[in-house]
Amino acid sequence: MPGTMRLHRALARAGLASRRRAEVLIGEGRVRVNGAIAHVGQGIDPATDVVEVDGRRVNVKAVPSTWIVLNKPAGVMTTRADPQGRRTVFDLIDDVPGLVYVGRLDLETEGLLMLTTDGDAANRLTHPRAGVERVYVATVEGDARAAAERARRGVMLHDGFVVPRRVTVRGAPDGRWEFEVVIAEGRKREVRRLCREVGLRVERLVRTSFGPVSLGRLPVGATRALTAKERSDLARVIGRPLESADSR
Repeated sequence: MPGTMRLHRALARAGLASRRRAEVLIGEGRVRVNGAIAHVGQGIDPATDVVEVDGRRVNVKAVPSTWIVLNKPAGVMTTRADPQGRRTVFDLIDDVPGLVYVGRLDLETEGLLMLTTDGDAANRLTHPRAGVERVYVATVEGDARAAAERARRGVMLHDGFVVPRRVTVRGAPDGRWEFEVVIAEGRKREVRRLCREVGLRVERLVRTSFGPVSLGRLPVGATRALTAKERSDLARVIGRPLESADSR
């Protein structure tokens, strides 16, 4: 029917969760449509149907999605809350209901982190099947040229074989090297583990781009909106338009 969409997609578009997580919520009986318990695969009309999750109404009407580009500093957690009381990325931004991060950065890794209320887009961008490239620049000590040759052939880590898309080496001050690695997956601490495996000691690690979005000259700890070109390029990656953004 015109105007209808799958319930799990509507929840993802509203920024509540990824599509997969939304299906879990529906399957657990936590979602109601017009007062009745919803079922997986159900279609709704976002313009007229009333949707509730755990008794709280969710706005599933088409609303502008929020996209934030953050230059994450070292020592900041990529999580909503930290049991140890450390600063999180949500301490650095104007929080928005339903905001999720697109790909995690570990505590000491710096650089580009996107956050969005479009949970479906976040899920698509980080799914291994999408093959979205991430670029990392590590400042390292060690024999970087030999390490690069070894990395290009592929390295076995404890969770599988890793072959970077590209590896580039540049000289840096004080006898160090810039070791640039391009990967298309998001395993935990993958670049750090790769560097260690090829004999390099990482002093600093910065993610400089995620897919078509680049860090550029954004200061550490600062945020910006997506550019029009980045929005268009991201739309091509996820296979659908990005809704008009209230980027901040």
